[in-house]
Amino acid sequence: MSPSTATSTSPARPKNKTVAAWLALIGGPLGLHRFYLHGLGDWRAWLLPIPTALGLYGIERVQQLGQDDRLSWLLIPLLGFTIAGCALRAILYGLMEQTNWNRLFNPSLQGDAPAGRTRWATIFAVSLSLMLGATVLMASIAYSFQHYFEYQVEEARKISQ
Repeated sequence: MSPSTATSTSPARPKNKTVAAWLALIGGPLGLHRFYLHGLGDWRAWLLPIPTALGLYGIERVQQLGQDDRLSWLLIPLLGFTIAGCALRAILYGLMEQTNWNRLFNPSLQGDAPAGRTRWATIFAVSLSLMLGATVLMASIAYSFQHYFEYQVEEARKISQ
């Protein structure tokens, strides 16, 4: 038997809902949950680190250039929105029904397979995702609006003088 036929007929490893939820929460901005669920060929997983890196670059610019750097005003919220989106994905994974989970991510298994079961660790991941995601989302929105309105006030002062 050739190696290509051996790998195509061997059963895939079941994708665990709890692992996916924790990967989305902890390593989501790097695309780890998507790599886990869809493999290394998933182009969306490869795109996730881009806004993460841009947001980190925005934080670095604020540290070097100060709070008045306008480019950082655009870059930092990218990191926050990426983290919030991954936290939302962790919540969706954790709250997905067992049969739906196995149908989507473990199609070779029966609907009641244990890989899609919700455990206490899953509930803990969902709870932490809700707290972290809501906090980061609100902070990103507040940061964006604060700097936008400060910029508008400064421009209005320039016009009035």
